[in-house]
Amino acid sequence: MKVIDIISSKKGTAFSYEVLPPLKGNGTDALFRTIERLNDFSPRYVNITTHRSEYVYNDLGNGLVQRQRIRRRPGTIAIAAAIQNKYGLHVVPHIVCSGNTREDLEYMLLDLQFLGVSDLLVLRGDKAKEDSTFLPTGDGPAHATELIEQINKFNNGQFWDGSPIKKPGVRFDFGVACYPEKHEEAANLEADIAALKQKADMGAEYAVTQLFYDNEKYYDFVRRSREAGITIPIIPGIKPLAKLSQLTMVPKTFHCDLPEDLYAEAVKCKTDEEIRHVGIEWSIQQCRELMKNGAPSLHFYTVSAVDSICDIAKEIY
Repeated sequence: MKVIDIISSKKGTAFSYEVLPPLKGNGTDALFRTIERLNDFSPRYVNITTHRSEYVYNDLGNGLVQRQRIRRRPGTIAIAAAIQNKYGLHVVPHIVCSGNTREDLEYMLLDLQFLGVSDLLVLRGDKAKEDSTFLPTGDGPAHATELIEQINKFNNGQFWDGSPIKKPGVRFDFGVACYPEKHEEAANLEADIAALKQKADMGAEYAVTQLFYDNEKYYDFVRRSREAGITIPIIPGIKPLAKLSQLTMVPKTFHCDLPEDLYAEAVKCKTDEEIRHVGIEWSIQQCRELMKNGAPSLHFYTVSAVDSICDIAKEIY
């Protein structure tokens, strides 16, 4: 069963979430504790993020600095396989343009086929920290649509260079990302919706939104998407506020607005625990309204928010 079947067959609103692979050398204990806690709420699938390598600068102590490229979070494919094997959960690894050549991506697809993982979330990914704009790696794709094109070609029995795949495996199904408040690089919301329409026309079966706190913006985005001819399910992404620092970090990082009512309550908080409770209460009401209005699934972003998500899920599932 694939994600589109899962969210279509589920009575009510499905529960899913996203996790990060552990930092290099940290092991999987903390990640598995998160999964075991969230298993109480019968998740229908789990997304695993992927992160590109980045440059760090090491002082050599002689007036020189050495630039070194490192990858802080290895193992997206391995973690997906481990979760699938250990817990029997349906896993959806992210596959991204960012930091990958066409050959890198083909080997990822081959590895995933060998592991029996056939659902993907296809993304462009973030630009490198040292770049002012997104730059592809080598001959790698510059846009999610180019990566979709490569996956479609692979599904049809061809490697990117046009040579045939002698024994094609199971086809990949995939979803994509979308942005109710517009991707930061899009000229306007209409252009962003047009980009989503192109992805849907190329085979995306569903879209997962960037996190948001104002349901009206989600409803408006869905309405405008439908008017543009987009028929795929649009899954709301939820991340409860859990720290005081997020009052400024979340709008800046994720380019989303905090509703006036939420902000008014949050600025009264003096501690992380106080704002965590505000975030929980807001998210409970947000999720209940989304469920009432037919959201196909609620997809939770777990970073710094596992305790809060558990408290929310207890109330709504």
